[in-house]
Amino acid sequence: METNSVSKLLLLVFTVLFVGSELIHCSVTYDRKAIIINGQRRILISGSIHYPRSTPEMWEDLIGKAKDGGLDVIDTYVFWNVHEPSPGNYNFEGRYDLVRFIKTVQRVGLYVHLRIGPYVCAEWNFGGFPVWLNYVPGISFRTDNGPFKAAMQGFTQKIVQMMKNEKLFQSQGGPIILSQIENEYGPESRQLGADGHAYTNWAAKMAVGLGTGVPWVMCKQDDAPDPVINTCNGFYCDYFSPNKPYKPNLWTESWSGWFTEFGGPIYQRPVQDLAFAVARFVQKGGSLFNYYMYHGGTNFGRSAGGPFITTSYDYDAPIDEYGLIREPKYGHLKDLHKAIKQCEHALVSSDPTVTSLGTYEQAHVFSSKNGACAAFLANYHSNSAARVKFNNRNYDLPPWSISILPDCRTDVFNTARVRFQTSQIQMLPSNSRLLSWETYDEDVSSLAESSKITASGLLEQISTTRDTSDYLWYITSVDISSSESFLRGRNKPSITVHSAGHAVHVFINGQFSGSAFGTSKDRSCTFNGPANLRAGTNKIALLSVAVGLPNVGFHFETWKAGITGVLLNGLDHGQKDLTWQKWSYQIGLRGEAMNLVAPNGVSSVDWEKDSLAVRSQSQLKWHKAYFNAPEGVEPLALDLSSMGKGQVWINGQSIGRYWMVYAKGSCSSCNYAGTYRPAKCQLGCGQPTQRWYHVPRSWLRPTKNLIVVFEELGGNPWKIALVKRTTHTPAN
Repeated sequence: METNSVSKLLLLVFTVLFVGSELIHCSVTYDRKAIIINGQRRILISGSIHYPRSTPEMWEDLIGKAKDGGLDVIDTYVFWNVHEPSPGNYNFEGRYDLVRFIKTVQRVGLYVHLRIGPYVCAEWNFGGFPVWLNYVPGISFRTDNGPFKAAMQGFTQKIVQMMKNEKLFQSQGGPIILSQIENEYGPESRQLGADGHAYTNWAAKMAVGLGTGVPWVMCKQDDAPDPVINTCNGFYCDYFSPNKPYKPNLWTESWSGWFTEFGGPIYQRPVQDLAFAVARFVQKGGSLFNYYMYHGGTNFGRSAGGPFITTSYDYDAPIDEYGLIREPKYGHLKDLHKAIKQCEHALVSSDPTVTSLGTYEQAHVFSSKNGACAAFLANYHSNSAARVKFNNRNYDLPPWSISILPDCRTDVFNTARVRFQTSQIQMLPSNSRLLSWETYDEDVSSLAESSKITASGLLEQISTTRDTSDYLWYITSVDISSSESFLRGRNKPSITVHSAGHAVHVFINGQFSGSAFGTSKDRSCTFNGPANLRAGTNKIALLSVAVGLPNVGFHFETWKAGITGVLLNGLDHGQKDLTWQKWSYQIGLRGEAMNLVAPNGVSSVDWEKDSLAVRSQSQLKWHKAYFNAPEGVEPLALDLSSMGKGQVWINGQSIGRYWMVYAKGSCSSCNYAGTYRPAKCQLGCGQPTQRWYHVPRSWLRPTKNLIVVFEELGGNPWKIALVKRTTHTPAN
């Protein structure tokens, strides 16, 4: 009996110890210094990689490169619109396999910050909201509104429960250490006043109540209620402090570059400035920073928002759109991360002592009780180098730079001293040829006959299409008397078409009259051009084109698109307003309805052989060809510089929108000079904003791959080329 009692006691002790160790192993908390994982404060280095912007076949390589670059955490949004395309119908397949992505991160050995939102912004179509959400009765987005809160809570619960079922939260032994609810809501909350504040409190309480066992954050939300941590987004965040003294200082978006818009320049951010911003944040006591983006990827399909966001989401990130390392950004940041990690114990154990070393120079010194010491020596002058004395040693500091001394003596890294050469990027011809093009003209002549929607007046585009297509036809007719003087060669009439955005193509009696386009600065556009009218009945067909739905702005869900007014000018009786007469509508293109992009589809369409010698430059043409997969493993891209505007598919998969609009702006060289403002260099003016379009190799078969192009403006498909992207970094 005595021996048995001892055995039971020992078993109980070991059980308690085991359970206790498991609880410690699976805990995430925080204090004012840092996120605490498994009982240890951590300096956490994070990078954003969005799973839908790459392919599952790319994920492990991307995450592995992130780990090799010194990252601890992969940060991703959760994209509601792709996961719930219609109410209650969910999609977590392929590029949308969120669980597979997170398990890949776990397998590689990194943590996850899951930013559920579910509003994400992200230059993503409709900010990540499904368009059907806008037509829920009585709804108003992102405010103290019952229908919206019910839908938002339902999706958030769906994602959290999915993570719990797979045991993916750190509290269950999984990789997710943080979650985010809402996203950059602070400015909108202030505009809404009491309703915004009430919604913020509701969202925080709802999220915390889901019992994930990991902290929640709200970025750019100064009034984030306890226990939610408010965090900073921006080019610089050294000015930021959390709203309570017992919360850690977290930077959820350190912008590594910037996104691009059709018609705009390419933005780059010098790595020296990015490294300076990060070091300055850490020397002030920051304990988590996340690069937005670490790999930007591609806006496949119609996922780009804006409108006018390009298909490329490269973001000048350390890993480029194609998954290749970009130097010197990748290597210099890797060196920065190594230096910061050498200081970790001192950084999380003490507050900095700040000492002036000169007019523009400072030392931030972290000294722990066990003797660890780390120092950050800063020179804030934007033009002049400085020599400073610290601990009886001299240190040379370039302008606008910080040196890191993990032992308070040895300068192991300076933000302005880069030891990596710039990657040399080449787009090389492949051995694959796109030959024997065939064409199909989008039918304009029979539009009214096939239309099933009619209305008196002009309908708003998105409420009509529900974003099932970029395209909406507006069709009407007008009778012209044979007595009109312009029929005798006088006073040529014209047509004016006003659009709320984003583009319009005008056809009169089946003939193309011209186009008008909005821009990212002004989505609306107006077409003014000749109206080739004849005596009798004239058919007017207007193709309105959306170039992505808005993703940011106060109640952006209410913004309009489509034709708003149509006038005929120069008639004998003056101006004729067609706005409120009877219009017919066709959602989408005939080629879309016939699924011309399907790789194995059976179609009644008679494709015509397209001879390069006799081909026409007509608008609204479908083109298709076949090609074999190029040899090798290099990433692939389509050179679409010979095209105008449209969309392209490979084996039924949408590569995205293309548009050879030339970049305008104030372009400059990208030499690092040092300046405390957003350091974005603008490049590429006078060239197409985007010429090359990423083709994932996993989308290809060895032979007979189908490419289908829908071209709006008469581009030449015979000059489309499939190229290989390579990078080479010269030796120092």
